[in-house]
Amino acid sequence: MTWNDLLHPSPTPLQQLTHPAWRAAGVELWIKRDDLLAPAHNDPFCGNKWRKLQHNLLAARAAGHQRLLTFGGAYSNHIAAVASAGHHLGFETVGIIRGEAVSNPTLERARSAGMQLHFVDRVTYRRKNEAVQQVRWQTQFAPAYLIPEGGTNPNALLGCSALAREITDQLTPTHLAVACGTGGTLAGLVQGLSPNVQAIGISVLKGNFMAKAVAQWLDHLSAEWTVYNEYHHGGYAKSSPALRTYIQAFYDQFGCLLDPIYTGKLFFALEDLLRRSVFAAGDRVVAIHTGGLQSFASRLPSFRDHKP
Repeated sequence: MTWNDLLHPSPTPLQQLTHPAWRAAGVELWIKRDDLLAPAHNDPFCGNKWRKLQHNLLAARAAGHQRLLTFGGAYSNHIAAVASAGHHLGFETVGIIRGEAVSNPTLERARSAGMQLHFVDRVTYRRKNEAVQQVRWQTQFAPAYLIPEGGTNPNALLGCSALAREITDQLTPTHLAVACGTGGTLAGLVQGLSPNVQAIGISVLKGNFMAKAVAQWLDHLSAEWTVYNEYHHGGYAKSSPALRTYIQAFYDQFGCLLDPIYTGKLFFALEDLLRRSVFAAGDRVVAIHTGGLQSFASRLPSFRDHKP
C-alpha cells in the first residue's frame, strides 16, 4: 500500500448473484466486492473501513501526525483496520479498548500490526468524547490524530460518498444496501446517491437508535433511506444458528465468505426482505461487501460450528 494507492484506488468489482428466489421475483441482486479493496488478502484495512479511513489518513499526514489514536470494543473491525493502515502507511497506532484486557483474533491482529492496546473500564470508555477525557489521552499519547469509534466523522463520509458514486458509475441500481454499526457508511452513501436510488441500512446492533445515528449526519436527504433493526441476531458480535447456516450456504453456492458480524446479517436480511415483497420486479439491488473477514476466513468449511 502506498499513498498513491490511497489517493487513486481502482474500482472494486460488481458481481451479479444468480439465485432462484431472486430470479423468480424478477429482482437482480449484485454484490459490490469492497472486501477486495485491501493492501493484502483478508487484510482488515479494507471495504468500508478503507473508505472511512482514506480521508482521515490524508488529513493526519497533512497535519504532520505520526500517531493515530482511536477507540473500539474487543471485536472491533475498526481497531484492526486502523492498526493495519498504520502498519502499511507508517503511522504509530494506539487503540483505546472498552472493557477488561482480553485476547482474540481481532485484537491479536491489531497487536501484530504494531498497535498499542490500552484497556479501560466501561465508565471511562463512555466518556471518550468528553473534552476532559480526550485531553487526558492526548496528554498520555500525544501528539496523535484522533479517529472516533467506528471511524465515523465528516472525513469518513467523504470516502463513503465517493463509494456511492463509484457504484452508480458501474451500474444503475434501484437500491443500495449496507450493514450498519455506527451509521457513518450509510450516511455517506446517502450523501453520494442520486434521489432515484434508495439506500437500505441493516443494523447489526440491538435497539432502534440507528436511524437517529444516521440522520444526525444528514443536513438534507439526497436520497431515500431506510434502516431495518430486526436482523441483529442477538446484538453486536452475536450470532444465531440460522445466520451461521445461511453464511455456510452462501459460501457453498457463491464461493464468497460473509462475516457473521456485518455482511452475513446484511445478506440474510435482504433475502428476508425479498420474501416480504420489499423489492419489486425490475428492481436492482446492490449490497456492499464491507470486508471484515480477517478472523473468519480460516473457519470454513466448518463455519456452522463457530459461535461468536
